Amino acid sequence: MRVLIVDDHPIFRDGLRAALEGEPTIEVVGDAEDGDQALVRIRELRPDVALMDLNMPGRSGIEVTRALASTHPDVRVLVLTMQADDESVFAAVRAGAAGYLLKGAGRQDVIRAIVGVSEGEAIFGPAVAARILDHFAGRTPATPFPELTDREREILDLVAAGLGNQAIGARMHLAPKTIRNNVSTILQKLHAADRGEAIAKARGQGLGHT
Repeated sequence: MRVLIVDDHPIFRDGLRAALEGEPTIEVVGDAEDGDQALVRIRELRPDVALMDLNMPGRSGIEVTRALASTHPDVRVLVLTMQADDESVFAAVRAGAAGYLLKGAGRQDVIRAIVGVSEGEAIFGPAVAARILDHFAGRTPATPFPELTDREREILDLVAAGLGNQAIGARMHLAPKTIRNNVSTILQKLHAADRGEAIAKARGQGLGHT
């Protein structure tokens, strides 16, 4: 399977390429750093699957996916992003994405998804699938991270939105030291090695859009 990686972060592109190149059934034929470049590379390289980020300079992943649905319907789009909110998920599906994974997915999950969409399946990561089922069943999604207090969950939401301790303290009218202590407790409860891992987990549950 010929795969094109579309993401504006070079470190992520390099890491994903390294993870996939050891898989004998997958050939990474190239990459693109934004939506416009992705359309050019897809026209030139004709991959079977495009691994597509959503938030990029210029054309978004949604716009590229929509364009491919009419110009290159044979190219299957597998979204690989940090965005787990309902709006992003359903916009990608409406645009023609064949699958949707969050960036916290493991190597084997990504490989299985690539294989699945290339064979005509619709593949969604567990967290995304749960949100889709909740939506169509009319259910309110369960509160994420029930092990956290309401204050800790609010802090985690702001951390995932990219705010530092000083800004969070100002927003919540708390001392930066209090925020720092709460963040430390949150990392322990989530079994997260560092702030970056906590952010990835939080965004995987739809937080960070405050």
